[in-house]
Amino acid sequence: MTEYLKRKIDDYLVNWKTDPYRKPLIIKGARQVGKTKSIRKFAETHYESIVEINFVSDPVYKQIVENGYTPEAILKNISRINPEFKFIKDKTLIFFDEIQEFPDVVTSLKFFASDRNFDVICSGSLLGIHYKEISNISVGYKTEIEMRSLDFEEFLWSLGYDDSIKEDILSHMKSFTPFSDSVLKIYNDLFLDYCIVGGMPEVVKDFVNRRTFENTLELQRQIVIGYEADIRKYAEGLDKSRITNVFRSVPFQLGKENKKFVISKIRPGAKFKDYRGSLEWLEDAGIVNISRALQTPNLPLKGNVIEDFCVLYYADSGLLLSQLDDEAQLDFRQNKNLDVYKGGLFESIIGEALVKSGYVLRYYKKENSTLQEEFFVRYKDYLVPIEVKARNNNAKSLSTLIKSKEYEEINFGIKIVKGNIGFASNICTFPHFCAFLIKDFLSSFKFVI
Repeated sequence: MTEYLKRKIDDYLVNWKTDPYRKPLIIKGARQVGKTKSIRKFAETHYESIVEINFVSDPVYKQIVENGYTPEAILKNISRINPEFKFIKDKTLIFFDEIQEFPDVVTSLKFFASDRNFDVICSGSLLGIHYKEISNISVGYKTEIEMRSLDFEEFLWSLGYDDSIKEDILSHMKSFTPFSDSVLKIYNDLFLDYCIVGGMPEVVKDFVNRRTFENTLELQRQIVIGYEADIRKYAEGLDKSRITNVFRSVPFQLGKENKKFVISKIRPGAKFKDYRGSLEWLEDAGIVNISRALQTPNLPLKGNVIEDFCVLYYADSGLLLSQLDDEAQLDFRQNKNLDVYKGGLFESIIGEALVKSGYVLRYYKKENSTLQEEFFVRYKDYLVPIEVKARNNNAKSLSTLIKSKEYEEINFGIKIVKGNIGFASNICTFPHFCAFLIKDFLSSFKFVI
């Protein structure tokens, strides 16, 4: 049985521990992406004493700041509630979990950072207004990192593959060497499994242990139900229904030919400004990824967006697939047809890979024109358009952007397809399973005009 799934944050935590100037750490992210298990695994290996406090299961610990926020006052109150905790200087990790239930505790991080006798890690599903509260507390005295569900590389680790598979794929990308038919099939099959399972640890672990999909759909749907329960618990007032309606409409809206998120599809006559907060709530919670429209496909990307135009994706492809209607589920699972939602699934899957690589999603659609591009990323002084294809048909918009003198920062582009590797007419073509390595590819790519 699989006990612990290796995660990329494991190395991050080790590096954090070895930094002599480390600050208290906040690991934020959606519920059930594996934050608590990763922190516990790290703590068991690197600390003699672990003081774990969960503000959901043990709300009594909300009393610990009643005498102030200094380490002395807090440790005294913790030991009053549980005398078995041991506080050994330089060898103790204090782990505050589910801090969205008690944002006030984050104020103490400033004092722990100055004291430096105990390491502190906080974790929580930073939902709605609590996220903004927490981000504004102890500014300059803490480090924040976001954790997401498993990416394709972590999924491969869970199946027992080592780093050689990543190195093989990346070497083919860098040299534009096509894969053999047999290797291409292996990678495509692995990627299809990942698309079905997604990256939620509980679902991945079940798939790895069973080696079948028999329980994945039920687990995914339970996680989605849990997200909706979080909305009801943490959202305030009228936002509860608005946020829920936005969340539920994402799979439906991705099935449209024009995937721009349309508020009037949720409620006739509704204005975007009335729902902007609902979209941001879901994004802050790590539940959805939002791609915002560019005014023009030019640099700089920051400040070059149309705030009222965006596309919404679920942050995990497996959860998105679990919400498809029964006919689409049947087509997808029986016929391996990822194109069941007019390319929306492919866009969501590739967008997810880009976000997990550290990119911010941007797209462009020219008004009164067929010119549109799913994603853009920056590479040095270039703007790189990324076109996503369900199959391997022509990339007209990509070619237009590259050839046009109007877009001087666009000199080459990337096409993600159901096919093999290639390079022609300044277009780098890669199979879908390569998307998680686009950032690695671009970091060493030398484009010659």
